[in-house]
Amino acid sequence: MTVPDVTALRDANGLYRGPIVDPHHHLWDLSLDRHPWLKRATESGGKSPLTRDHLPADYRTDAARQNVIATVHVEAGWDNADPSGEIIWLDGLEKPDGIAARYVAHAALAEPQIEALLEWYAAHERIVGVREILSWHPDPNKSFRSQRDLMEDPAWRRGLAKLPRHDLSFDLMISPWQMAEALRLAADFPDVAFILNHCGSPIDRDPDGMTRWRTGLYALAGAPNVSIKISDLVGYDPDWTLESLHEVVMICIDAFGTHRCAFASDHPVAALHASFDEVFEAFKVIVAGLNDEECARLFAKNAIRIYRLCTV
Repeated sequence: MTVPDVTALRDANGLYRGPIVDPHHHLWDLSLDRHPWLKRATESGGKSPLTRDHLPADYRTDAARQNVIATVHVEAGWDNADPSGEIIWLDGLEKPDGIAARYVAHAALAEPQIEALLEWYAAHERIVGVREILSWHPDPNKSFRSQRDLMEDPAWRRGLAKLPRHDLSFDLMISPWQMAEALRLAADFPDVAFILNHCGSPIDRDPDGMTRWRTGLYALAGAPNVSIKISDLVGYDPDWTLESLHEVVMICIDAFGTHRCAFASDHPVAALHASFDEVFEAFKVIVAGLNDEECARLFAKNAIRIYRLCTV
C-alpha cells in the first residue's frame, strides 16, 4: 500500500495532528459465534463495547475525528482450533481507508502442525506477525492462562524459532510478573522481532506493583529486538486521569526511546473505559513537548516500520 508522508503537523495548541497508523485493534462479528470470550461477555448481560459487532465501518465511525491512515488488526481471540478461519473472514471484509492493512494472526507455537500454519501465514500478503497471549498473574482473575512458564517450554520455543525464516514478528502479551522470562526469551532469540503489547500490562496499581512493572520494563527495554505498543492504558487504570496516563506513557518512552514505541488504540476493548478520541487526544497532550520527528515516529512511522506497511 502507499502511505502518505508522515510529516508531523500541529494545531493551534501545539498538539500533533499528523497521520496516525493504529497498530493494534480488533474486528469481530458476534453472529459468527467464533470468539468464546466475547460469547461469555454477551451472555453475562448488559451493554458494553464487547456486546456489539465491530466491523471496518464501525472502526471508521469511532475513529472519524482522528487522522488514521492505516491500521493493523491483531487476532481477537477467535476459536483457537481454527486460527486460519479468522484470516479468511478478514479477507472477505470490505476494508476501506487502510483499515486492517496488515494482520497479526494467532499461532499456538507448541502445536505439532505449527510449521504448516506458519507457511500459510507467510504466503499471505497482509500477515506480518503472530500472537499467542502469554499473560499470567498469581491472581487467577487477572490471568489469561494458567501456565506461567510457557516461554520456557522446549516445544513452544521450537515453534518460536521458526518465525524469522517466515519473516514473522511476535506480539508479546505478558504481565509484569513475567518480565524476567521475557528478557531471557529475547536474549535467546535475537533474530525474532518482539512487540510488547499494552505497555507490558501495568495491572497492579499499588506501589509494589508499579515498581515491579517499571523495573521489569526498563530491563526488557535493554533487549534491542523488543519494541513496545503504548496501548490500552485505561484497561489497567480504569479510573484514569491525564496525569496517571502521563506517568506510564513517559516511562515507556524513556525506557524504549521514541524509535521503539508506537501509540495504538486496542479498540474496541479500550472503549470499556475511554473513547477512541479520548485515547488519542490524551496521547497528543502527553507528548506535546516532543519534537515533530519524535511525534511522527510515535503516531505513525514506527508502526509502519514494525509492521512493514511501507518503507519510510
